[in-house]
This record gives sequence, structure tokens and C-alpha cells, in this order.
Amino acid sequence: MSAGTGQTSATASGPDAGRAGTAPDGAARNGTARNGTARSRKLGWALTALTVFMVGDGMETAFLSPYLDALGFDAGRVALLWSAYGASAAIAAWAAGALAQAWGAKRVIMTGAAIWLAMHVVFLVFGVSVGNYSLMLLSFTVRGAGYAMFAFGFLVWVNDEADPRTLHKSVGWYWFAYALGLGVVSSYVAGFTLPVIGQLGTLWLALAFVAAGSAVALFKVPGAVRRRVPLAESLGALVKGITVVRDHPRVGIGGVVRVINTTSFYAFVAFLTTYMVRQIGFSDTEWQLIWGTMLFANVLANIVAGYGAHYLGPRQIITWAGGFGCFVTVLALYFVPTWIGPNFWVTIAIAVLYGLALGMFVPLSALIPQLAGASKGSAIAVLNLGAGASQLVGPLLAALVPALGMTPVVWVIAVLYLVGMVLTQFLKQPTTSGAPSAA
Repeated sequence: MSAGTGQTSATASGPDAGRAGTAPDGAARNGTARNGTARSRKLGWALTALTVFMVGDGMETAFLSPYLDALGFDAGRVALLWSAYGASAAIAAWAAGALAQAWGAKRVIMTGAAIWLAMHVVFLVFGVSVGNYSLMLLSFTVRGAGYAMFAFGFLVWVNDEADPRTLHKSVGWYWFAYALGLGVVSSYVAGFTLPVIGQLGTLWLALAFVAAGSAVALFKVPGAVRRRVPLAESLGALVKGITVVRDHPRVGIGGVVRVINTTSFYAFVAFLTTYMVRQIGFSDTEWQLIWGTMLFANVLANIVAGYGAHYLGPRQIITWAGGFGCFVTVLALYFVPTWIGPNFWVTIAIAVLYGLALGMFVPLSALIPQLAGASKGSAIAVLNLGAGASQLVGPLLAALVPALGMTPVVWVIAVLYLVGMVLTQFLKQPTTSGAPSAA
């Protein structure tokens, strides 16, 4: 529009002709700058809300399992708790996009927040405090859906509100805020509060962080402006999107690799944390610091993996830095402390390498949509489903520990990464019309 206005004004005569031609362009530039500033401000508030919420959601990750073990809940019931949470989160993450299309992203976000807050209170008051496992299982499961609706509803919001020219950067910042809150800040905060207010007090403090993040989302994050889609139509399109796996089998293989990516992380949440504290002898605070530093390394790996994929090819990074790296570090993170005891610095060094290896699967997010032709959105949905499914598969593997023992389960998890290395070799875009395949 500004170009057209400038051309029209350029034909004007008289001493004010030049000003007539430049004023609209200047106004347009000012308007664009104001729109950009407003958009950045909204995005900043959104990322703040997400980070604070995820701090509360992630505070329990490295200590809840040993805490429940100390309360008398065996490893099988703890693993079932995490498995049910993962299943609920996976379904909610899969459906969040469709619900956001029908309701609007902010409504999904705030519904997720309300579910999380209500179910966390039930979990603590009527479950943990009185030892009622049935209510713990129910409330924790439903709370998983609340977390996914909040987090993935925000991902839809960012896609709606971000400047299309800088969408990739905005989404990158989304994942940075998500990981920063969920893993890094939450672990360090819990490491500080556990010796002061204990496990139950820290779980109550998590509620305060989630409430604060929800309040920021409610009052400072506007609803996205978009065309609403009827819920039945939106859910129907979501279900049809699974046919991308039939039409493009490599997308399905990529989804399996995405499941493998974080399976060890969620399995370790369910059983390794307890083992490190109860058997190896790390204090709660020491393990929180190890866990938080591992996740900080994982955040940095997102950037390293992107550059590595650019220069070496995505499949090379996923296969060797990701798959083989996780195979080695999963085994090392279990066996080395088992052999040498609670050596903080050796263990934290291994944890950093493990966090970096986990992050080397990041190129999947760019590679898999390239294999789906015009169905890129459905391919992304498959990746999201894989991410959620790992929250189910990991704890299910952890549930095998009482029957098989810890060492065999760790080996099963490690070998999955070797399987992932093989599967990654199929994630090669076929050449068409002489075009080079994706490396």
C-alpha cells in the first residue's frame, strides 16, 4: 500500500509535492514500527507467562519420585503415576491445536491453567497429604492434560501472533522459554527450597509459580485474532491428519525417532532420581543441581544442533551426536555413579554430555516436515504426538524395574537409541527432478 501511495503522490506538482509523497511512507514506517513494538511486547509477556508457569510445573521433576518412595509408594505405583500423566499430556498436546482453532488459543491456555491449579490442590490435599493413591493418580493424570493445554496452547498463540517474517525466531524463543522454565530454573529453585521448606512445601510453592504465570497470561496476553473453526470440523481435520503417516511413511518413522529422543529423560524422572538419592547417596539438593545443569546444557544444545545440521546435515547430527551420544551417556549416567559412588563433579559432567546429546535431535523439527510434501502441518502434529508419547513410554519402561531390575531396563533404554540411529537413515528425502536429497 505504501508503494502505491508514493507513486500516486509523486505525480503531484507544487512546492509540497515532495512532502506529499514522503509523508504517507513515513507514516507507514512509523505504523510498522509501532506494530512491531506492540507485537514484541505481547510476545514478551507471553514468554514471561510461559516461563513462570513452567517453573512451577517442572519443580517436582527431580524429587517427586524419591519423595513418594519415602512416603511408602513402591516403584511400580510411582511409574504408573508418571505413565498416566504422560498419556494424558500426549492426548491433550495432540488436541490442543484443534481446540485452539475452535475456541481460540487463549481460552485453551486459561482452561489448561485452571485444570492444573485445581488438580494440583487435589493432588496435595486429598492425595499426597493423606496417602490416597487413587486420588493422587486421578488428579495427577488430569493435571497432565492441563499442563499440555497451557503449554501447547501458547505454541498456537505464538504462531498466530508472531510476525510471519520472524516466525522461526519467535517459535525458537517459545521453546527457549519452555525449556528454561521447565528444566533449568525449576531445578535450581527446587534445589534451594528443598533444604528450607522440604518436599511438600516445595510442591506448594510450585502452585504459586503456576498461579503467577497464569495471572500474567490472563491479564497481559491478549486473545489472538483468527477465524474460528467449528469444533467438529477442527477435530475431524486433526484425525485425518494422521493419514500423513500412510501417505508419507518416513514421517511416521520420524515420529518414532521423536518418541525415542526423550524416552530416557522421562524414564529417568520415574526411577533414576530415586536411585541416585536413595541408593547412590546424593542429597536432594545435589541431584537438583545435577539435573538442572543437565537441562541447561540441553537448552544450549538447541543452538549447537541447528548449526551442526546446517554444516554437516541433519541426519548426521541426529544419528551420531544424538543417537550414539545418548546411547553412551545413558549408560554412563547410570553405571559410573554405581561404580564410583556419589561423586558430584564426575556425575554432573556426564549429565551435561547427556543433556547435549538429547538436544541433538532438534533437527527433526525441520527435517520431518520436508518429508511430508504439502502436509507439513500434519507432520508437525506427528512430531508433537511423538513428544507427548515419550512421556508415556518412558515411565512404562520404568515400571519394568521392579520385575526386571534396574540394569536390564537401562540397557533397554540405551539400545532404543541404537534403533533410532538405524531408523534415522530412512529419513532421507527422495530425489525428484534432479533435486538433491535432504542429508
